[in-house]
Amino acid sequence: MLVSLIPLFDENMAVRAYSIFSQKDNNLLNPLLQGSGVNDGANQIPGLEVIQTMGIETLDDDMEIFVPVSNISVFADIDGQCDAPHNRLVLMIDRTVPPVEMYVNRLQELKDQGYKLAIRKLAVQEFEDYRPVLKLMDYIFLNNKKIAIDKAKIYFSNLYPEAKLCAGNIDTQQTFEELKQKGGYQLYEGEFYRVPVTKGKNEVAPLKVNYIELLNLVNDPNFELTEAADVIGRDTALTISLLQMVNRMAHNSGITTIRHAAAMLGQVELKKWINTAVVNELYADKPSAVTRLSLLRAKMAEQLAPYFGLATNTEELFLMGLFSVLNVILDKTMEEALSMVQVSSDIRKALISHEGRLAPILDFIIQYETAAWQEVSRVMLLRNMSTRTVYNIYIGALKWYRELTTVETEQE
Repeated sequence: MLVSLIPLFDENMAVRAYSIFSQKDNNLLNPLLQGSGVNDGANQIPGLEVIQTMGIETLDDDMEIFVPVSNISVFADIDGQCDAPHNRLVLMIDRTVPPVEMYVNRLQELKDQGYKLAIRKLAVQEFEDYRPVLKLMDYIFLNNKKIAIDKAKIYFSNLYPEAKLCAGNIDTQQTFEELKQKGGYQLYEGEFYRVPVTKGKNEVAPLKVNYIELLNLVNDPNFELTEAADVIGRDTALTISLLQMVNRMAHNSGITTIRHAAAMLGQVELKKWINTAVVNELYADKPSAVTRLSLLRAKMAEQLAPYFGLATNTEELFLMGLFSVLNVILDKTMEEALSMVQVSSDIRKALISHEGRLAPILDFIIQYETAAWQEVSRVMLLRNMSTRTVYNIYIGALKWYRELTTVETEQE
């Protein structure tokens, strides 16, 4: 299937949960089934299948996962589809689940089993009719663009004080800050975390300048190992990380100098490590979701390369993914941000104007991570990619990211 995990943030822009958006098949391959009323497998919940397949441990510990359920699948054997702890699953319904006794009783039953409940996409005129359902909700999503969210917040806070309110469809940092200042929301959802704050931001912090210098150095085709080692030595966190990693690779041989460690890795592996580790440090003052986004894009771009006729450009594609949010990290326009780093003209074209031979992969990844399944399906058809192929690439990237961050946590 096609699946994407959308982050949910608290007021400090820390990721607190994920929503699963999925599509079972490429509908463009079966156009006659769309709208036909065929309910084959309708009692299956794709989100639960995703969690069961990838393992809930792929996500951060204790994070809740919002899983959409339909008016049919809400009656499914949820335990039989997924063995994840009940308290980490939030079953998400919408207006297709009617506020009638049969459904209210089922929602109460699920709540009694320890599952949490959430609702989204309610129209204002439906608020009163849905009172029996809303009383059971742990979370209520309010669409910032489709309703008067401030009035809705007052309404729900007064009538359902136990429910947590989630502000959704937030597309700018300014809107996020305004909603945060007004208070009353526990979670925030939208594109705002991908948008750079360029107003009043002129200087790049000295530490980031050091990281950029290192990135430029190793992305020079003829960079010197010793020169890279000397730049790494200016940063304690990078030095410790490098020495720990190489000592593990060399079976605790006691490597103690940065130059020795760099030589042990060699030019290719050192470059790969620096491009990942430095980007992680460079993004340290930004929400963790930005780092995650950058690394997932890098890994997916690398893995998608053969399907776009770019099998020999995996390193370049990996770097494109890493730098695809550099504007957010440096709080500059993408053109200004890329003027500070050494990248190929192909990467520059893809990131600034979405043109050139690398751009189709980046565009596909962006469509995928926003769950724009119609466009994703179209590209899959053109590129002869199966849903299984794309699913495996995405889940593989998630697992790789989890392993990467787990190793970093252990080193700390």
